[in-house]
Amino acid sequence: MYRNLIKPLIVTISITLLSFSIISFSFDRNQIILDIIMNGIDNAHYSPQKLDDNFSVKFFDLYIKRLDINKMFFMQPDIDNMAKYKTKVDDQIKAETFELFNLSNDLKTTRILEKENWYKEILSKPFNYKINEDYETDGEKTAFAKNEEELKNKWRQSLQYQTVARLNDLLITQEKIKAVKAIRDTTATIKPFDSLEIEARAKVLKSNNDWFKRLKKQTKKDRFSEYINTITAMYDPHTEFFPPKEKKMFDQSMSGQLEGIGARLQQKDDYIKVSELVAGGPAYKQGDLKAGDIIMKVAQGSNEAVDIVGMDIDDAIDLIKGKKGTEVRLTIKKPDGSLKIISLIRDIIPLDETFAHSAIIQKEKNKVGYIRLPSFYSGGFARNGAHYCAQDVKNEVLKLKSENVNGIILDLRDNGGGSLPEVVDMAGLFIKQGPIVQVRKKGGEMEQLIDKDPNQIYEGPLVIMINRNSASASEIMAAAMQDYKRAVLIGTQSFGKGTVQSFLDLDNYLLQQFDSLKPLGSLKVTMQKFYRINGGTTQLRGVTPDINLVDPYFYIDSGEKELDNPMPWDEMPKADYAVFNSIKYDKLKKESLTRVDKNKEFKLVSEEAKEFKEKKDDTKYSINLDKFMAEAKKYKDDSKKYDEFKKDIPGVDISLMNIDIQRLSADTTKLNREKKWALNLRKDFYLDEASNVIKDMK
Repeated sequence: MYRNLIKPLIVTISITLLSFSIISFSFDRNQIILDIIMNGIDNAHYSPQKLDDNFSVKFFDLYIKRLDINKMFFMQPDIDNMAKYKTKVDDQIKAETFELFNLSNDLKTTRILEKENWYKEILSKPFNYKINEDYETDGEKTAFAKNEEELKNKWRQSLQYQTVARLNDLLITQEKIKAVKAIRDTTATIKPFDSLEIEARAKVLKSNNDWFKRLKKQTKKDRFSEYINTITAMYDPHTEFFPPKEKKMFDQSMSGQLEGIGARLQQKDDYIKVSELVAGGPAYKQGDLKAGDIIMKVAQGSNEAVDIVGMDIDDAIDLIKGKKGTEVRLTIKKPDGSLKIISLIRDIIPLDETFAHSAIIQKEKNKVGYIRLPSFYSGGFARNGAHYCAQDVKNEVLKLKSENVNGIILDLRDNGGGSLPEVVDMAGLFIKQGPIVQVRKKGGEMEQLIDKDPNQIYEGPLVIMINRNSASASEIMAAAMQDYKRAVLIGTQSFGKGTVQSFLDLDNYLLQQFDSLKPLGSLKVTMQKFYRINGGTTQLRGVTPDINLVDPYFYIDSGEKELDNPMPWDEMPKADYAVFNSIKYDKLKKESLTRVDKNKEFKLVSEEAKEFKEKKDDTKYSINLDKFMAEAKKYKDDSKKYDEFKKDIPGVDISLMNIDIQRLSADTTKLNREKKWALNLRKDFYLDEASNVIKDMK
């Protein structure tokens, strides 16, 4: 497929270079990047779009949203000025001109310099902390200011909101100091309110100084990448242009040889988002940080936090990673809009903890095997060496069978996917043979990936756990077992990603005489969609578990459908396969529901889910200091009841298998690490319910 792209791309590029040889180098470069990307999308994308006025209008709305997501820089007259190009972007793309981009870039540069003067002026004097006003933190719920006075007032509210948040923290600290002084002597100083107020404004000033320093460092080249990525985002959320630096950072993982927290990060607009946790890493073990969380601030231990909104991802990673044993505190924005500070101790992530591993769950006479699979890794992935997840799971299954377990739980929660061939091999462990997944390529060509091995190594009860972060290959595995009626799926709706992407290196499409322009970057492009063997796709809808269990974000929409311009759900013909039909799903669901209704942990998480939903909808905060402090205290007090989740479940014993204890006996560090992992599972009430379902399947 790539070879077919090269000739038309080279022809187009050579013409472009000759035609625009008199134009500046940087402009030539932008034209070339746009030319290659549009040709690449037209030739390789699963579903290329028609460039017309409708495309232009949708592009313009998305571009404006990304250009000023919180509506803090532009006014409505600025938007009206740019709107003269609203139906002309398609023509500009075809002509390889950049009128809208050039105008928006000039406007943003001007507006950034203006607002720098504004925030410094506003923060030069105290606020009225008795004022009864609310500040709307969700930019999508606000409109662009009609004039400068209206926008200045919005800046004043925003800065006062930031200041009262810091004042709240400082005043709480002062109360603690007073309490300690009442008991014993201490050198800590009790400061008057005026001093604390000045300190709070100084912290907000520094935070905004750092932010604007980063904003002013953005070059026209950086903003051009954002412009191009709005074009690619019109096709689907996963088709994306990566400039050379961003491509390198895409592969950056704070794991393996790096000492850090064990998280992959991704930059979206001005925000750094957690895209994946590395199994066995500090963040994975601590449990509070999740894929989809946005990192707002980073602090080294108890030092002042650095605001990383608008920061380059490589700079953000430099702040987050660090030496083993040091503390990093992340201020996280959760999907419900709430902010949470998470403390993590950096560590070296052992490579073997990213592989499949297992344990025995013993509850009364119910003995259940448990396999945790962090990702669908393959020997072809450098990070995982020669390990193949299907073979690793096979080994764990055989060990568990030798322990005479009553059933096996395969945990695919937070598994973001990986190798499709590994899914086929793994599914084959639990069925005799047959189709596992169907693939449709550009142009409608269809293919079935089939397990041809007649050996079924495990025939007993099987439960598969999924959640909203189970995506791609995880969804294929879960869907295949559900379609065969081979397993019971338990948990929450999965992510809903049913597309496959590949990278195109833009440098490959330049003639040799233009090597001086390299590197240009890469294009990640959606080339295929995959489908269940029942004919449906996991795209948008994900996989619905047979037994739904509430989680904290149960009432909050998430997943692929919440991204910009996701590809649609559709169907293809059903594959030919024979179902097992031995599982009594209605009975299992009824028995599980009865237990869950009586379970105090699930009752608490149901309450938490409702509170999170209310919190997400309520995005206004009082900038009256007394009201803000009262609301913050209530939120903190309300959250204390959820500490119940961190306790061991009575009557549940989870341990390593004897064969693994013997194997690890020579490495006490590794053995103790594995034992600690198994002990922590005793707090997992979702896993406890999965083991109860195994008992019901007997």
